[in-house]
Order: sequence, then C-alpha cells, then structure tokens
Amino acid sequence: MTPMFLFRWQRALPALLAAFLLLGGSGCAMVTVKQVASSDYLVNKRADVLNTGKLSPASRETLSAAGLDESQCEKDFLVCRSTLLMTDDLNVEQRLSTLSELWVKAALALTPKKQAANEPPMSDAALDAWLEAARYGYAYLFYSGRSPSDRAFEDRQTQVRDYYNYAAEKAAVVLFARARAAALAGEDYTKPVSAGSWTLASDFQRLSLKSIPKQLVPAGTVSFVGMRSTYRRDGFGAELVMVMDPPKLVVPAVAAEGAKAETAQAQATKDEQEEGVRRGRRHQHDDSVPEYSEMSSINVTALLRFEGNTLEDVMRTRQVLLDGYSPEATERITLHGEEVPLAGNFTAAYGLWLAQSGFATQSLRTLFGMSEGIGEPHIYLMQPWDPNRRIIFMLHGLGSSPEAWVNLANEIMGDPELRQQFQVWQVYYPTNAPIALNRYEIANAFNDTLQHFDPNGSTRASKDMVYIGHSMGGVLARLLVSDSGDVLWNDLLANYNLKGERLKRVQSKLGPLLHFKAEPNVERAIFIAAPHQGTDIAGNKVGRLIGRLVRLPLTILGKFEDVFLALAQAEQQADGTAKPKIPNSIDNLKASDPFVKAAAQLPITPGLKYHSIIAQRKPELPVEKSDDGLVPYWSSHLPGALSEKVIISGHSVQETPQAVLEVRRILHQDIDEVGAVARP
Repeated sequence: MTPMFLFRWQRALPALLAAFLLLGGSGCAMVTVKQVASSDYLVNKRADVLNTGKLSPASRETLSAAGLDESQCEKDFLVCRSTLLMTDDLNVEQRLSTLSELWVKAALALTPKKQAANEPPMSDAALDAWLEAARYGYAYLFYSGRSPSDRAFEDRQTQVRDYYNYAAEKAAVVLFARARAAALAGEDYTKPVSAGSWTLASDFQRLSLKSIPKQLVPAGTVSFVGMRSTYRRDGFGAELVMVMDPPKLVVPAVAAEGAKAETAQAQATKDEQEEGVRRGRRHQHDDSVPEYSEMSSINVTALLRFEGNTLEDVMRTRQVLLDGYSPEATERITLHGEEVPLAGNFTAAYGLWLAQSGFATQSLRTLFGMSEGIGEPHIYLMQPWDPNRRIIFMLHGLGSSPEAWVNLANEIMGDPELRQQFQVWQVYYPTNAPIALNRYEIANAFNDTLQHFDPNGSTRASKDMVYIGHSMGGVLARLLVSDSGDVLWNDLLANYNLKGERLKRVQSKLGPLLHFKAEPNVERAIFIAAPHQGTDIAGNKVGRLIGRLVRLPLTILGKFEDVFLALAQAEQQADGTAKPKIPNSIDNLKASDPFVKAAAQLPITPGLKYHSIIAQRKPELPVEKSDDGLVPYWSSHLPGALSEKVIISGHSVQETPQAVLEVRRILHQDIDEVGAVARP
C-alpha cells in the first residue's frame, strides 16, 4: 500500500461517514444490558415524593415527554405547571397525576417540619399547595376518564390516592385549627372559613360531637409503646384522631383535710341520704359528673370534596368541603357514582386516649386512698354508641385500670369481623372498695349507661352481651352473672353478733349489697386469672402488708358508711381488736374471708356460657398445684366451664398473645353460635 493511497483514503473517510449517517446509519448509538437488583426494581416502581423526596419515575417520564425535567420544575414551578397543562400529547391521567405529585413537592417545601408553639400551624401559601395537590388527585381519581375500579391494580393509582390522602390530612388539621379558633371566639363552629382564595366548610354531623374538639391529630404521626399492633384499613381519606376534653370523674374527699371531710360526709343531711337511696346511689350524685362517657379520642376519616360535576368544574372551583366519618361505622361511601372504600385507623384513638389518661398513677392513688383517686365506677365506651353492635363489657383487676386491656381491646377492635359485631365497654372503678360495694355500684353504672342509650332495651346492643373480667374483675364479673338468693345474707350476718336495733339497721341498709339478681341479657362470660375462692397470698405476710397500706376513705362508702362501721364494731367486740376495721378489697380476697367464701357458693345463671383462662407461672408443676404468682389454680378453676385454657404466664396473662388468641377464638365461636348481624 503506497503512501499516496493512504493519503487518498484518509481524505475520503469523512465523506464516507457523512454519507453513511445520511443513509440512516447510527454507529454512535448503542444499547447495552444493565442488571437491576430486585430492590432497585421495587424502588423504581414505588418510589415517589412522599418516601424519597424525589418525583416518581412515572412523573419524570411525563415531564420528559413535555420537554421538562425535575430540576426545571424546582426552579420555576409555574412555568412547569403551565407547560404540562398545554402539552396536548399527554393524556389526562398523566397530566393530573404528575401535577398532584408536583403540588405535594411544592407543599412539602412550604410546610415547616417543626414549628414553635406560638406560630400558626401553616401559611396560606402552604395550605394552597396542599389543596391543589388534593384537587389534582381528586380529579385524577374521579374525572380522568377511567373509574378507580378500572385502575384497581395499578401502582400509579395507589400513589395518587396517597397524595390525596396526605394532602387532605394536612389541610384538615389547618381547617380544624381555624374553625376551632373561630368557635372559641364565639362564632359558629360549622361556619365556612377563608384561606387565601379558598372557602372551606366542614361537616362533622356524622360524628355526633358533644362539644368542640380540642385537637385534631394525624393518625400516622403517632406510634405507641406498649401496643403490639396498629390496625388500620387502606382506602380513601385522611386517617385522623379527634381529641375531646376528658370527662370528670367522682373524686372522694381524701386530701390533707381527709379526716374533716370524712366527718362532714358522715354528717350529711338525712334528706340527702334518702335521695341517694331513691336514686340507687351511694350518696347524692353530682349530675355534672357523668357515670359514663364515650372515649375522649375518636377515630375520624376525613375527605376533601371539591365542588363540581365535571373535570372543568373541579379544576375551577375554590369551594371545598371537609367531611368527617367514623371508620368503625362507615366502611365505604358512594362518590361520583363510584363505591369507594374509606381508609380507617382503629388503634390511634385508643392509644392516644390511654397515653393521655393518667390511669397508671391514678389507679394506684385510688388503691392507697390518696388524693386525686376516683370514688365511683365510670363506664367508658371504646367506640361511639352503636345500637346494632353487641356489648363486650371488660372489668379490670385490683390496683389496675382500663390500661390492663390495652392489647386485648386493640385486637378486638382491629379484627374486622369482631369490630363489625361488637362494641367494647370498660369500667374504671375504685379497687380499694369492698367487693360487694363495687358489684352494686358497677351494676348501677352499667345499667344507667345502657338505659341512657337504649331506654326501651330493644336494640341488638342490649342483648347477648359478653362479660370479660381479669383478676378481681373476674370475681366481680362472676357476681354480676350470679343470683345471690339468701346465701350471702345468711352466711355473712351469722358471723356477727348483731341484735335489736343495730341488727334491723344493718338488715335494712345491707339489702342492696347482699341481695341481687344476675344481670339480664348476658349470654357469655370469660374469667381470666380470677380468684373466685380467694387467695392465700392475700393473707400472708406480704398480703397483710399491702392490706395495711390500702386506705379506704369513709367518703367512698357513702350511704353504706354506718352499716360497714356497725359490722366492723361487731367484729371488734368479737375478736378484741383495738379498733374497728372496715374490710377493703384486699381483705375480701383472702381465702379465709367470709364474703369470698360465701360468694364462691353462688350459682352462675343457668344457661350462661362461660370460659376460664388460667395462668401457670411454673410449667414444671402439676396444673392442680400451680399458681400464677398471685392466684392458685384451685381458685381460678370453675366446674362447668365450656373451655379452660391454661397458659404459661404470670398473673397479667390477659396481655399475652396466647390469651388474646383464646379470647378471639371464643368470640368468633360466639358469633357462629349466636349469629352475625348484617351491617348497614
């Protein structure tokens, strides 16, 4: 090859390459294969602005088709938005979904992550961005040409639903804060409020609120130590908790001037005491302090509805309605001709209520007769009253409170079938009081509550109820489903040397405590670690020490004070003790106590189905010789129980997963036997 030839070839090469490219050749474009890890695959499918801070692949593809990219939109959002709206080659779903995500990103940038206590919750600019994000998500879901059911399996719809739900949550909290501020200033709570160019109205009528709520908390912003599970339902709407002021409770007079208060109570007028007897209470009841309350935190699912019947109307409107629903009562709604499942969180309200209750400290103050304890039972409804759901009534044990049921109640309310068929009621009662007195007071409080909600006793809720009691609460539950006959009357009074007027006075006053009928319409009972025949531990050295620490203010006895004193004086004369002692709950739990021995003989209502759950602390011992650290097996065992589940655990067995599963099994069996109620 001559030098001249090489020279000519080099001169011709550029021309040949140019000709090749003109003919359609693409020597510079190459396709290669790159492996994608499974984790990256899922990130590429699911990642979006809410979980990474960056736009989703779907939105980036839409921007690319319009000649845009994410950085351009960050620099000039208004130009980016206008370009997307004017690009004809994009379909409606692409445009609306991408704009919803872009507005979420803009709103996140405008919303402070932390704010000072005296700062407003959100600026008008941030609220406007959240409302726009919700508006575009709403339009995508209902006005983009296909129905939500047509896109049921598409990841993109799930993303856009989340944009709408999150934006609705943010906007709802701001709207609530502004409406509450207006209400506290004397304005109508339901009056629409203005925010920039928007007019926002709220409708909470379905929640049947008794007062102005004090706080609206996004359910997703709270988690709880001490709860094993969080139960929720995926769907449409923002998951929130509406917090009300807690109810007042009856507090006995046991402060520093306790002795004076007790003397004053003992000198209450005869008319007041007679009024207390007439109304079936220990003493004249303060009507401003209710015997019952619905839980002061309630679950709410909030929707933002944008006015209009067409896509054009929705995109033009500045009118928004915030609708509130109870997720327990409403599972789905019809919206723009589509049946839509509502989102719901069934744990957050319960967790917030317990966390803010102060029960742990208050229950111990009550047991030891200190100030700020409670003096009367109080019934709590764990959900808003529902006449079509049967009642599960839970009774906690000694020195305890509704907190004892935290995981069991949460599991019941989190189980879809149990939640549909049952509503949970719990009693909070002074555990230092004598068992007979607590049985009487709890029965009154429960029946008064039921009478309030169902005066004629005609609803499904008033029939086929289930009682569940733990520890001393199990003893109380058993007494509530038993007839006393004359057993308690004869056996107890025989232990006292009472004669003449003293005997007549005791008999007339003690009647309500020792003569009683089983609660009607109770279909099943579950007794958990219940010392039906007492426990030796209550009478040993440690038990006696605790018993001496338990203080029983006389004010807690109300109209029964004099009869308890008479019995104590009779016992003092019989055994020569230095001073009369009124028996408290610890005394009643001794295996040798006359009351618990007599109560163990009472027959359970014929036909009642009952079950036992018993704890065994040391698995190496024979069951018959075992105990749970406090209650022996022989005391918890009940002949005739339909089932008896022994669980390796200490006394707080009601919180174990095994006990929760057993209770759920029993309740599901109960639904099969009694029959499920069709929910509206």
